Amino acid sequence: QVQLVESGGGSVQAGGSLRLSCAASGRYSFSSYCMGWFRQAPGKEREEVANIYIGDGSTNYADSVKGRFTISQDNAENTLYLQMNSLKPEDSAMYYCGAGRTTYGGMCRVMGAYNYWGQGTQVTVSS
Repeated sequence: QVQLVESGGGSVQAGGSLRLSCAASGRYSFSSYCMGWFRQAPGKEREEVANIYIGDGSTNYADSVKGRFTISQDNAENTLYLQMNSLKPEDSAMYYCGAGRTTYGGMCRVMGAYNYWGQGTQVTVSS
């Protein structure tokens, strides 16, 4: 079982920055896990933001956040981060951290591969 706890959300003006954190705990070996950030705005489906395959450090980003967001991990602290720069109003959403065990990093782009989720942290960007 894996527990995920997000933090770092808040309200910022357009152009600002935030860093989200996801603390992971439980009995696991994260070396064979995908970990990722997803977001869901009111009335919309949950969508991919960024993910990382812990096994080799490979990352993927949604086109809408490429060049602005950076996903990273601190293995010693079992923490996943999402640095968000140049925020736009359309980035406003509830952001969720997810984790899923897989031996194939290509699965990290498949939401169904994630079977552990945090409670979410709200990000609001005003224009």
